[in-house]
Amino acid sequence: MSDIQSTQKIRGVLLVASGVLIISFDALLVRLAAVDGWNVSFWRGTFMALSMLPLCWRNSVKDKKVQQDYRGLWPAALLMATSTVALVLAFTLTKASNAVVILSASPLFAAVFSQLFLREKCPLKTWLAILSCLCGVTWVMSGSMGNGKLIGDLLALVSALCIGGYFTVYRSNANLPPPSVIIRAGLLMALATLLLATPLALPLPSYGWLMLAGMVQMPAASLLMAHSTRYLPAAEVSLFLLLETILAPIWVWMVFSELPPEATLAGGVLILLTLTLHTLSGIHWKVSGWNNLL
Repeated sequence: MSDIQSTQKIRGVLLVASGVLIISFDALLVRLAAVDGWNVSFWRGTFMALSMLPLCWRNSVKDKKVQQDYRGLWPAALLMATSTVALVLAFTLTKASNAVVILSASPLFAAVFSQLFLREKCPLKTWLAILSCLCGVTWVMSGSMGNGKLIGDLLALVSALCIGGYFTVYRSNANLPPPSVIIRAGLLMALATLLLATPLALPLPSYGWLMLAGMVQMPAASLLMAHSTRYLPAAEVSLFLLLETILAPIWVWMVFSELPPEATLAGGVLILLTLTLHTLSGIHWKVSGWNNLL
């Protein structure tokens, strides 16, 4: 691997790792909002759209590029909106650990979609990493699967499918402007949930948590992960979402004193170890690479 490729690999890893760290607070913020999934989805979509207005306005002079990528904008926005709504509903209908564990299947879907639509074959080490992480996921599920409800688990599976497709669309449209995708996704979420929500009848503290999630957390995480697809294959990007499997229950435990089951901790160790080895195997850790990154 050349110095340039190594630098790009490092940049992609840092971007996606930062995005996943931010998104891992998702379950906690949904719990803190203490309202049903329809209201969470409506306000999250509304705030996401509002947060992207300044960036879209600043980038309005780049209309030619936006038109060039127009075919990818709405598919990416639809996949993002569907994934977000499904996951929010899953968090309210099943245990948070169940939802994030099932979400960990997204790398497998991304790998399959990339091979089907992009003819982008995953190296053997990535498939082995996916299989290893799925073993960790199974380990986690063995301690929590029986406590969830089927509808919530199915919604988490829908979210995983959409995330795999979302990253594949981004991988095939390297210049797709993330703010334009996010603002469309936010509008789709708000419109789709408006009739099922009671947005003006929520407890006052809930609005603060919803604003934090919609205007800061989701946009920041989405921008970071979207940019990472310029440097990493879709399967590798979504592979990092497995970190949420171990981080999300930890944040919930720290605030609500819900200790994750031993199976969750053991499976999380396997997932983290696999991600670390997979990442290090693809990077030449040279000082010049870090210098070029800065």
